[in-house]
Amino acid sequence: MKLLLTFSTVILLMLSGCGDDDAARGDKNTPGYAATVFFDALYNKKDMELALSRSTPRMGRIMRSYGTPSQFARNLVNMQYDQVTIEVDMTNQSLREQYGNEARINLIFTGMLHGEQVDDMRSVQLIRRKGEWYVDKINADPFAR
Repeated sequence: MKLLLTFSTVILLMLSGCGDDDAARGDKNTPGYAATVFFDALYNKKDMELALSRSTPRMGRIMRSYGTPSQFARNLVNMQYDQVTIEVDMTNQSLREQYGNEARINLIFTGMLHGEQVDDMRSVQLIRRKGEWYVDKINADPFAR
């Protein structure tokens, strides 16, 4: 695994499609960890059950309606990758907001699709229940229109 330094900020959580072990690093009790595990399950591991384990029941119902991780990622998240690296954006602390049992964080996606590099960003809302963080909503890409 890599440790990435950007603008003197250490990215605490980073996921890479390489390796079979749990690639998420950092504090497991953070919203960033839950979000990176969720997206790693969708894009790199293609494991719907793992992604569902990190999502709220509401998000889970939406995900199941698409049938497969790739259909959900392509249609609802509107991002496609053959392989992707996922980072929590911590370059600006105002981008990561956490209030009690709710949090909103930005994730940076850098990956390959059909041999070309694709970079994207998504804002994710999470909810804490019984001490665990779950993805509740993936905010629409404001630059997609």
